[in-house]
Amino acid sequence: MINVLIVRTSSMGDLIHTWPAITELLAHYPNLRLSWMAEENFCDIAGLHPGISDVIPIAWRRWRRSLLSPATWSEIGALRARLRATHWDCVLDSQGLVKSAIPARLAGGTLVGYDRQSIREPLASLLYDKKMAVSRKLSAIERNRQLFGRAFGYQIDGAPCFGIGKGERPNWLLVDNYAVLLHATSRESKEWPESSWVELGAWLNTQGIQSILPWGNERERVRALRLAGAIDGAVAAPRLRLREAAGLLGHARAVIGVDTGLTHLANALDVPLAAIYTDTDPALTGVVETPYARNLGHAGVCPTPHEVQTVLQAIWSGA
Repeated sequence: MINVLIVRTSSMGDLIHTWPAITELLAHYPNLRLSWMAEENFCDIAGLHPGISDVIPIAWRRWRRSLLSPATWSEIGALRARLRATHWDCVLDSQGLVKSAIPARLAGGTLVGYDRQSIREPLASLLYDKKMAVSRKLSAIERNRQLFGRAFGYQIDGAPCFGIGKGERPNWLLVDNYAVLLHATSRESKEWPESSWVELGAWLNTQGIQSILPWGNERERVRALRLAGAIDGAVAAPRLRLREAAGLLGHARAVIGVDTGLTHLANALDVPLAAIYTDTDPALTGVVETPYARNLGHAGVCPTPHEVQTVLQAIWSGA
């Protein structure tokens, strides 16, 4: 068995964008044993892919707040010992940042990554043993696929395949016909107006579809409750772990989401999806468009509820 360590530590969407490359790699080399080093808060996402044998947590986001602490250095030492306990035939850093290249170097295997023209932080490429040229104009998913293919010597072919299953349907759901409204994102400029969510929720009600509103922090919880109060029959979800969120998304009649990791997770689960972009370019970070998934909007262009409704009707009708 050939041991390969994938290093992609964060964020959620970036990890999800790595899944198609993993699926493709294993299709070419089924004898690989893949492990993944990821931020401790995203280990569930890494572990959702059935081709991953082991997930190794790293806590850089927590460690950087207390780098002088003996406890921090003790944890870093434990990570290094765990990494060195395995002989790695290849360590592949698909993140391309100094914060990923340094812990990747700790693993001790041949380290592969992007060359300095292909990377956001050229300094990281100095740490790689083998460097691959991949255009920065490609989408995140295609960059990962190209990096993996060039590292292991095969040609990229066909549409990306995420390779994960739908998971278990949450037992707290009281209805089968529901839509998940992913209203929360990392910054306000990516948000969709609350009035648009309310209008969309009212229309979903006319289709016999209940609106479910997940959240991840206190601000998002308050908004979820506010939106649920404004949409007949809507429900603010309980706090969900990532695996539970995957089960919720995977069994939905539709998912409507802004530019956030859970929207990309819905894309990977191949459920009817309308992805809303207001401040970013979907050509670079959008969902993979399929018969079930469409991107709407652009940086500075906010789609209307009617446009979302039209897209969902087209997806449901198979147009």
